[in-house]
Amino acid sequence: MCGIAGIVRPEGGQPVAEAALLRMARAIRHRGPDGFGLALDAGAGLVSTRLAIVDLPCGWQPLEASEGGDLLVYNGEVYNHLELRDELAARGESFKTSSDTEVVLRLLEREGLSALERFNGQFAFAWWQPERRRLVLVRDRFGVRPLHYALLGDGTLVFGSEAKALFASGEVDARPDLAGIDEVFTLWGARAPRTAFLGVHQLPPGGLLVWERGRIVEQRKWWVPEYGADGSANSDLRGLLGDSVRLRLRADVPVGAYLSGGLDSSLISALAQIEKGGELRTFSIAFKDPRYDERAHQEAVARSLGTRHHVVEAGPGEIARALPAVLRHTETPLVRTAPVPLFLLAEQVRANDLTVVITGEGADELFWGYDLFKEVVVRELNQRDPERARALLEEFYPYLGGGGARRGPAFTRFLLETGSPDDPLGSHLTRAGATATVKAFYRPEVAAEVGEGASLDRLRGELPAEFDRWSTLERAAWLEVATLLEPYLLAAQGDRVAMAHGVEGRFPFLDHRVFACSSELPSERKLDGLRDKVALRELAADLLPEEIVARPKQPYRAPEVVPFFGPEAPDWVEESLSPAALAETSIWDAGRVEGLLQRCRAGRATGMREGMALIGILSTQLWHAAFCEAGPDAYPPETSEPRVRIDRSAPGPAGEAE
Repeated sequence: MCGIAGIVRPEGGQPVAEAALLRMARAIRHRGPDGFGLALDAGAGLVSTRLAIVDLPCGWQPLEASEGGDLLVYNGEVYNHLELRDELAARGESFKTSSDTEVVLRLLEREGLSALERFNGQFAFAWWQPERRRLVLVRDRFGVRPLHYALLGDGTLVFGSEAKALFASGEVDARPDLAGIDEVFTLWGARAPRTAFLGVHQLPPGGLLVWERGRIVEQRKWWVPEYGADGSANSDLRGLLGDSVRLRLRADVPVGAYLSGGLDSSLISALAQIEKGGELRTFSIAFKDPRYDERAHQEAVARSLGTRHHVVEAGPGEIARALPAVLRHTETPLVRTAPVPLFLLAEQVRANDLTVVITGEGADELFWGYDLFKEVVVRELNQRDPERARALLEEFYPYLGGGGARRGPAFTRFLLETGSPDDPLGSHLTRAGATATVKAFYRPEVAAEVGEGASLDRLRGELPAEFDRWSTLERAAWLEVATLLEPYLLAAQGDRVAMAHGVEGRFPFLDHRVFACSSELPSERKLDGLRDKVALRELAADLLPEEIVARPKQPYRAPEVVPFFGPEAPDWVEESLSPAALAETSIWDAGRVEGLLQRCRAGRATGMREGMALIGILSTQLWHAAFCEAGPDAYPPETSEPRVRIDRSAPGPAGEAE
């Protein structure tokens, strides 16, 4: 696991300053706290910061194929590297390390980009081919690992695992992209290639980019999620998921697990405990506020499985104090505080000497576990039997409480009647409508520039050609993967807050074989009436306590208003939301924001929408200050000695590695 970054120029006579590479390395050093390496070539430079997980003594990067040959910087893991290594060895290939990085490079040399289909993993890499002045950027199927880039006016390409690496280069400025920010306040995250920064792009999940001599000559998806199977498949889900867990436990360091107390993480923990023979360590978030706390379920699973269990309790004070640091790592405004406790959890995982955890992320998207999928069913029922549909809605969103407008006629109309039945985005319009409350606080000129409904219109224009042939539930599943899983869950709640502390998250449900199995299952094996994740619940029946197998979905949430307007609220909250600070950002209408703040101060802002609006505004202020207002000293250089230093920028030795 690593952070990667680099600069490549159209011509070899255009040097890349080593000082720039050292600043880029320092900016993403949290992703690789064990050391870093760099390579200088004619008109090119690459850096890697390393979190040592596989081949601890020898798996350093950049990796050079041969003297003066191709270079690879690589972030993530290819979990089936042992099988691929054996195959290559049988074909006469020899290896200098036991790392998966070398397997990736050797396969790329032999098979080119067709090798990507053979990788079972979660990765992002940059492959430099100096003879052709060709750089290839690749991202894994679901976009677990991030990869950002900017193409400059002179044809230079700057790339990095995180956007801050680009800013540290001194060649890319941090400026807000209002369209990207508006996507955050529509879908919870900007969709690749867009980011919250103007001119900074992210490679899409399953995407690749080929740059040659100053031009992007190819940009495409090498993998896309497929739906529309006939539903007759009878794959061995238990075998596939068990094998996915087995592969994701491969490491030369201990591997733990996140345990939320819900079905998905509990099932993954059970399979991991079987594979590890009873040595699993599990970690959970608990809350001081009982409305969010799930520790009773977490502890029940831990006792049943016999894991060594650790609990991290997050209260309002801890959430408020950590939010600025979280924003520096997510690199985007947020609409929820949910990433903050996960940031605190990863900190404690690292403090307990673990650097790898497996989690249950992805199960709800693959096996239709969210209430959003049930909403689709009930809306269709509403066309035939409105009375029955309204009765069923009483079972939805119990955590919102039962009083007032939250459960009244307006709530029912919102869930059943938002949007047209013919709208291809119909399954997601309620979420977009609830999130969009924050847009009411835009300055008029900002609202005019982004355009009402523009983020959704762009999404409608980018739907796959086969979208109309899928069932309404399959469309909802595609939208959930495309608009929530990678842009938010795997980013702000996943990679960014875990790697802030040098902790790698692994996701067995996002093995592409498990995804294929889920998409080929009959729909009733995922959602049967309103009974969700049917196949997973049946699988879990022999592994988990009945109370967990039958437990309804409880979405992971965290307090949103109280941390910033309660007794432990830090002073910087009011400062960040002052008229002067809002004027500096130039996104929010100060008068409208003041009305929201008055409700927050008085304790009257208790609804979900007001909470999301507050977090949207406050996080934008902190994000803007951290990046767009950062001074010239924001990105100091790395000062430690590199573990690998390859210098081919001038005549002399080709390179050396310690």
